[in-house]
Amino acid sequence: MNRRPDTPVPAISRRNMLRGTALAAAAVTLPAAGPLRARAAAPGRSVAVFGGGVSGLTTAHELIDRGYEVTVYEPLALGGKARSMPVPGTAAGGRADLPGEHGFRFFPGCYQHVPETMSRIPFAGNGNGVADNLVRVEATTAGFPNLAPIVLPVEAGGLAQLTPEVIQSTISGAVGFIPQLPPAELAFFVQQMMRWFTSSTERRFGEWEYRSWTDVMQANGKSTAYREYLVNALTRITVAAKPHRSSARTIGTIGEALVLAGTGLVPGYQGGVDRILNRPTNEAWIDPWVDHLRGRGVRFVMGAKATGLQFDGGRISGASVSGVGRVEADWYVCAMPVERTVPLLSDSILNADPSLDGMRNLEVDWMVGIQYYLTTPTELPEGHVAALGSPWALTALRQAPMWVGDFAARYGDGTVRECLSVDVSDWDTPGILFGKTAKQCTKDEVAQEVWAQLKAWLNTGTGWLRDEDIHSWFLDPGVHWDGGAAVNDTPLLVNTAGSYDHRPTSHCGIENLFFAGDHVRTHIDLATMEGANESGRTAANAILDAAADNAARAPIYPLFAPPIFEPLKQLDAQRYRAGLPHVLG
Repeated sequence: MNRRPDTPVPAISRRNMLRGTALAAAAVTLPAAGPLRARAAAPGRSVAVFGGGVSGLTTAHELIDRGYEVTVYEPLALGGKARSMPVPGTAAGGRADLPGEHGFRFFPGCYQHVPETMSRIPFAGNGNGVADNLVRVEATTAGFPNLAPIVLPVEAGGLAQLTPEVIQSTISGAVGFIPQLPPAELAFFVQQMMRWFTSSTERRFGEWEYRSWTDVMQANGKSTAYREYLVNALTRITVAAKPHRSSARTIGTIGEALVLAGTGLVPGYQGGVDRILNRPTNEAWIDPWVDHLRGRGVRFVMGAKATGLQFDGGRISGASVSGVGRVEADWYVCAMPVERTVPLLSDSILNADPSLDGMRNLEVDWMVGIQYYLTTPTELPEGHVAALGSPWALTALRQAPMWVGDFAARYGDGTVRECLSVDVSDWDTPGILFGKTAKQCTKDEVAQEVWAQLKAWLNTGTGWLRDEDIHSWFLDPGVHWDGGAAVNDTPLLVNTAGSYDHRPTSHCGIENLFFAGDHVRTHIDLATMEGANESGRTAANAILDAAADNAARAPIYPLFAPPIFEPLKQLDAQRYRAGLPHVLG
């Protein structure tokens, strides 16, 4: 609590072409990275889950519902990066502490796994469980330097049928607001997106996966508006990814899903483009989830970090857990972030399944949140805010108006009436106030710089943000300063070009070892709550497979693929196998 204040892109070779065909098949079924052997005798049913984030809680949820004995070992806090947290020492007069968080929550309509899990978590007064705590956001605000902000609806209205023309119009409408964007470049961007929509799975995995988003969108040589706002800023604020390094397949995948959600015409995407929770995350979701799982029989061991896995006779025989000692179970699930999973992979484990060594090549980056607590509500429109082109790639959410109850009556000392939650997605670009990157700034300087950029991008003609309204601020404690250098304990996986090759599935060649987390291969293909939830389901299903258990599998929901493009995708598959480019270039 504080007071105010380009990597070269290789040509598409025959090797990549053949790899694309193989990975295309893998992407449909997400099979095991190595052979799994179901044991002949009925196996035991005890499961050790290391990590209590969204993936670990999901794994526990699916397995406890199927009669397994589940223990979750968590070193810090349940909910992981998805949780909210109280700001210590801020409560007074019987109120709760001010709510802080790693970053604000965003539940686009293309999310299918997380809402389904939420619907199975009881919540008093809600007929659809925790899922009823999701509220639809109708608009978003885009800010630009020295220009008045633009308020935009997040969904297209009045559409009756999903056609190629509707999809093109939706894409154009979603990005056509960008100032000084030449019409020809807008048309080119839409064409490239349609090239994605009509690309075969083989081309997506054999070509798009190995090219960056900047390269595919041919940003070099285009206007500043095209490069800085359309290609760079929109990518940074949507997925916290550097477009010159990110896999074009990953960006295309989430871009397609968001566009389809925006049409309102996909049956499984009826939640709208943008939803948020109507309370702090722990109140609305994580705490009810943990209570439900504990009531079902899940055992939670806190302050417990997995430090080693013992490999013996082709199986994991036990695990070393700090604060606990040796843990033994029939099945072991690593549901930790990739940077914490890799140290557990001993040479003997890697010798048993060499494909797991690829995890060492996966990269993480910083996306961290800061909350500003204000004594006077701002006049910012409700919904998300994007400071397009800001050096630190800032996005924000005005939370208090969309939360139930009177914020000042529920939290803090009674003087705070607004919580503006801000995500900082770029920690490596110099800012406008101190000329330093976020990593080079002190904690106070980070808060001052973020506020300065928000004002520069949002206050032209509005005066929305006022220094005198700041009561205090709170930066995610995952970022701390060690000897003057910023350290981040909670980085985020980034999907660099070609990184799909290195990502594991929930299965592996060791019969009783499984993986969950946003680095595991999933349909959403992005470091998100949705990907973490899906991976928890695939880990649970893999255990059922290995145990030869005939219990119903946890449902897995592929992303919607418009049938109208299927003939063009089949044509493109033929062209790709023949070494020919896409018909759109």
